[in-house]
Amino acid sequence: MKESDVVTTKELLLDIIKTNLTREGLAWLEAWETTPDQINSIGKTFVMAPRKTGKAIVQLSDSQLAALNEADLAYIAQWSIDRLCRVWLLSNLPATDQDKLYAAISQLCLSAEMNEAVALYSALPFLPFPGIWAMRCAEGIRSNIGSVLEAIMENNPYPAQYLDEAAWNQLVLKAFFTEKNINLIVGLDERANLKLALTLTDYAKERWAAGRKVNPQLWRLVGKFTNSEIFEVLKNGLQHYDQVEQRAIALAVAGSDYQPAKDYINTFPELKNVLTTNSLSWDQF
Repeated sequence: MKESDVVTTKELLLDIIKTNLTREGLAWLEAWETTPDQINSIGKTFVMAPRKTGKAIVQLSDSQLAALNEADLAYIAQWSIDRLCRVWLLSNLPATDQDKLYAAISQLCLSAEMNEAVALYSALPFLPFPGIWAMRCAEGIRSNIGSVLEAIMENNPYPAQYLDEAAWNQLVLKAFFTEKNINLIVGLDERANLKLALTLTDYAKERWAAGRKVNPQLWRLVGKFTNSEIFEVLKNGLQHYDQVEQRAIALAVAGSDYQPAKDYINTFPELKNVLTTNSLSWDQF
């Protein structure tokens, strides 16, 4: 996120906060803005937030919702006011001492309960010094708390921008393991890679061996890396006679350059037809 975009976003978030807080809650927030040492005081303020703001889902005007949509932040409409305030507080910490800021937020991460952790990972795209939080983000992927994983994986642009390939692949694989909404992973197609494709095909084989279905979105990340090894797995999937899975594999193959796979798909009249008519898209799965 560009610095100018961050400034505009902070202004938008503050506008939403102001229209959702009580007079007392707003006075509390304004008092924090004048605190001399905000970094040292953030721990107490962060924990105290729900008592000052409440926990209701934010209410938006039409213009606020339009502004969120314009900024690709429509998902914030589903946030509670305490989550939004916590994100705003973190994003407005002074960017004058990187080490001090890192230490303060790391301490919050170590002691955070569930809702606090959700806010911390939701704040990643808005924090100063964005590159220094990548390891903290990667550590969060190991969480077993569903809402925390969703804060990292769903509608969050930070992982795609800053995680290395190994951490990114782990995020995507765990999203499949924990049945998160794959469509909500930002940067999913752009960060697809061969190592991930091979890992996901191994995962698909394990699912089949256990008599379980495979999330059709998995093939979205495999298709363009199709080679002879992956082709054998795709053929296995096509022979399961599950129409949803067959169509997903066909759509994946359509995005590849591996001609043997394309030729094989054409031996299935129904699949050939839906590809020819362009009647398939990943949004359908």
